[in-house]
Amino acid sequence: MVVKVYIVYYSMYGHVLKLAEEIKKGAETVEGVEVKLWQVAETLPEEVLGKMYAPPKGDASIITPNELGEADGFLFGFPTRFGMMPAQFKAFLDSTGGLWQSGALVGKPAGLFFSTGTQGGGQETTALTAVTQLVHHGMIYVPIGYTFGAGMFDMENVKGGSPYGAGTFAGADGSRQPSEAELKQAFHQGKYIAGIIKKLKN
Repeated sequence: MVVKVYIVYYSMYGHVLKLAEEIKKGAETVEGVEVKLWQVAETLPEEVLGKMYAPPKGDASIITPNELGEADGFLFGFPTRFGMMPAQFKAFLDSTGGLWQSGALVGKPAGLFFSTGTQGGGQETTALTAVTQLVHHGMIYVPIGYTFGAGMFDMENVKGGSPYGAGTFAGADGSRQPSEAELKQAFHQGKYIAGIIKKLKN
């Protein structure tokens, strides 16, 4: 039996995409799990994106609400906007009313990952406010807790992520890229949550 895990993300400058790709690698190490990377649709016009110096989007297909219903579990990733998910991801979730009405996502596990510009940028508040979306669909929120081990306690280096999920700091100007430690945590999250999705599917 194949277990389908969907990694669904929005990434304006590529930081969340890099985490998503690492999470995919981790999830693919779990036997019997099929992993697919998706992105949500952009809502800003090209003219605005150009003024924001946003690079081209990744190659992942744009997901539709109905496709979301095909998966056994998810990892949702997005940058933070004032301590919450950005409008692009919220717009996608706002379009899942049909799935809510049919109960298509009830009981399905989901993890979260994120990016912020600064250390006080709201990584944990973004996870906490995103949980409301999962709750209304009857989904099961799966945090990583402290399962990443010693990597959770490093005080010598700047590192995003928390018990709520993997994360990275982009820097105020967006120039900082995910560190090796942040990518390792993302890989761990993918493997860990894919394993839980598989257990619950069985």
